[in-house]
Order: sequence, then C-alpha cells, then structure tokens
Amino acid sequence: MVSGSAPNGSLDVSSLGKHAKFPRSVRLLRHADFERVYKQGRRHFAGHMTVFYLRRAQGEGLRVGLTVGRVLGGAVVRNRMKRRLREAVRLQRPGGSMPVDVVINPKKSMLTVEFTELENEISRCFEVIQKSLEKRTT
Repeated sequence: MVSGSAPNGSLDVSSLGKHAKFPRSVRLLRHADFERVYKQGRRHFAGHMTVFYLRRAQGEGLRVGLTVGRVLGGAVVRNRMKRRLREAVRLQRPGGSMPVDVVINPKKSMLTVEFTELENEISRCFEVIQKSLEKRTT
C-alpha cells in the first residue's frame, strides 16, 4: 500500500493513512505491565492468537504488547511474526481513546495465514475488547 518514494529516495509516509507509525507511547514495554495484564486481565481466544487485555485506571489510549515465545520458532521466525502483528495492529488500531493494555500472543498457525485474514482477526479482537469494556463500565 506504499504509494511511492519521496524525491530523496526515502519512503513517503504521508499517504499511509492516519496511523502511519507505531510509537513507543502505544506499546507495552515494561515486564511489569505485561505481568499485570496476564494476571489481572481478561482473555479472548481467536483462531491464530490469544489476546489478553486489561483496562487501565489512568492514562488514555490503547497500548499493545506482543509476546512470541521460543517454542514458536527461531529468532528469524519470531521476528517475522512480530513484524506482521505490529503492522496489522498499526493498520487496525481503533481511533478511540479507550484506556486499555493489550498483549497479543500468537499461535504457530499465524505464520501461514494470509495478511488480510490476520488484519481481520486483529480488527475483530479490538471490537470484542471494546464491547467487553463498554459492557463492564455500564
């Protein structure tokens, strides 16, 4: 979906859409944050991944973390899975400001799935999380 190159040969990100980046502020980075989501959060099981999520008491916006264990393959395979997941999350991330931490744990089958199917699954997961959080607050 890249439209072309800028005059200096760099990538033109102006046409990549609203969520062209995946900055540190929207990622889970600390081990303590991952542990909190695993221990206190809820789970959603999807075809190619398990998604853990937990509403935050403060702050705003969705934060996403990815965990790909060694059992899923070597470093090259795990990094490919993380790149695919990161891009799918970047493209499907909801625009709202729901204060929630999400950890995505892929299954081995995610390696062979088409990217469009992965995007659809990520989108469905975000919808389920949003509905669940709305239901719990009302």
